[in-house]
Amino acid sequence: MEFPRIAAELGLFLEMTDDIAQSEQLFERMSAFALKFDCPWIAYGPLASKQGVFKPNRQDSVVMWNYPAEWQERYSRMGYAKIDPLIKKGRKEAGPFRWSEVYTDESITEDGRRVLDEAATFGLRSGVTIPLHGPADSFTFMSFAQSSDCELLNRTITYLQMAALQFHLRVAKLGTPTEPEQIHNLSPREIECIYWVSKGKSSWEIGTILGRSRNTIDFHLKNVMRKLDASSRTVAVVKALKFGIIEPP
Repeated sequence: MEFPRIAAELGLFLEMTDDIAQSEQLFERMSAFALKFDCPWIAYGPLASKQGVFKPNRQDSVVMWNYPAEWQERYSRMGYAKIDPLIKKGRKEAGPFRWSEVYTDESITEDGRRVLDEAATFGLRSGVTIPLHGPADSFTFMSFAQSSDCELLNRTITYLQMAALQFHLRVAKLGTPTEPEQIHNLSPREIECIYWVSKGKSSWEIGTILGRSRNTIDFHLKNVMRKLDASSRTVAVVKALKFGIIEPP
């Protein structure tokens, strides 16, 4: 799929999921979006820092996955969440990572590599995991899996990350009362800065484009994150897209 079309699909996904009131429907939308990138399997679930086991449950409104049933059963029965190298790496990483990076990492244990080898025998041959860190050391992740050994492109991973963040924000909001519409009062300069972040630009690059110093750009982006109650620039981009502050990239 060409990237302009992918960007349009992302914008449509953000728009369509904004009014969904059930997590199961959100998961269906997320699955359909991931399939456009040849990722037929996804998994989403929380894991608190002191929680030892990830307990998959299709009926749970928070923990959801559509991996092959045989692999779900084996993963749960063997307690693989305790040694899953994707979960271990996700606890330490802030950004997305490919499964191949984990497999070839020198720090991976023999048991951890065995989990990935077994997953491949059930069809999950490659993928990417997106850590979603929250308050009180809470940790949620979303994984996208493929049946081939093809690696996802960096830009594709960025789109999947934005979709995962939107999904995560919507699931979290389903458990809280609806808040009244807020006006975030971003300045024109702040809107420019977050727009260029959505284009993948760094603070230095944005400063060059706008003729401002890197420190000035960082200052504006910190204000954006504060006004949008975002924990990172990527979350700020997702919220800016959601509220119509900027257009999809």
